[in-house]
Amino acid sequence: MALGSVQVQLYIYSGTEGSYSEFDLKYTINKERLGTDSNIVLEVGELIRDYIDITFNNDYLCHSKWVSAVVYYKDLQGDLLDHSNPQVFNYIALDGYGFFEDQVNPELSRNALVTSDHMYLPEGTAGKLPIFAEGTGKVRIDSTDTQITDSGDSSQKIQYITIPANSSTIKVYDTDDTTIRKTIAVTNICEPKFTPYKIVFVNKYGAFENFFCFKKSVESFNVVNESYKSNTINHATVDYSTGAAQKQITNVNATTKITLNTGFVHEGMNSTLEELMISENVFILWEGKTLPIIPMTKSMTHKTHLNDKMINYTLDFEFAFDKINNIR
Repeated sequence: MALGSVQVQLYIYSGTEGSYSEFDLKYTINKERLGTDSNIVLEVGELIRDYIDITFNNDYLCHSKWVSAVVYYKDLQGDLLDHSNPQVFNYIALDGYGFFEDQVNPELSRNALVTSDHMYLPEGTAGKLPIFAEGTGKVRIDSTDTQITDSGDSSQKIQYITIPANSSTIKVYDTDDTTIRKTIAVTNICEPKFTPYKIVFVNKYGAFENFFCFKKSVESFNVVNESYKSNTINHATVDYSTGAAQKQITNVNATTKITLNTGFVHEGMNSTLEELMISENVFILWEGKTLPIIPMTKSMTHKTHLNDKMINYTLDFEFAFDKINNIR
């Protein structure tokens, strides 16, 4: 019999694959086949994304979820084509994205969850490398191997491997432990004059990625308020005090901005900076606290060693909260 429509039940949950219950049912979608189309197309990415909550407190937690799509196929009259066996599809969901040229539903990296082959760390400082546990057998940092195990739980699908201070080379291997999928050169920067700032952002793979800015930083402060004129006259004495302000301000608050310079970097960091600028979740380690920030730089000209010799980028950020606490 001809396919007329489908009903899709979407379960979104934490834990292991297929371990959903009735309480994990988030959406029930019904859609009819259009005209002479042979397929019924559903877009569920944005629906699933509503249940992936991104928080960060320098803790590098995995925020992935399991998604089980239970599909019932119906004929043109709306009757089930198979009463007993709906088709079940299980997926691991990350808050990532593909670019236009990646086309429809691209599967991104299944091992190292960073784009660039270069990494910059302050001298004497450890780093973090996000990897996808399903597709990684081991990570070799210089001559030390870290074996990767996948328990199947959604909370460890993305694992953050510690990069020891002053490391030089990272190699990420496939599950066969012999095929190298990515090699990353680590440059350790000695910066005696300026304070390096660590930026952490959610990259295109849905993982937290570190990026350090090493050079000059400038902090600025912008105050906003409303004002009105007050009648200060004392009707009993038909006089007014010169100590009472006629112009009053109200609803005072402020925002803080910071301008950072990357320092000299390899042109291979252009892709990292792109992902940083379009990320919806960016944080900075600031005065011992992890604080959310918003990238304010809206354009970037790609620099190359051929055209620009030494490559430095200037980035503007705004702290993602008001200076005066108005959370009630």
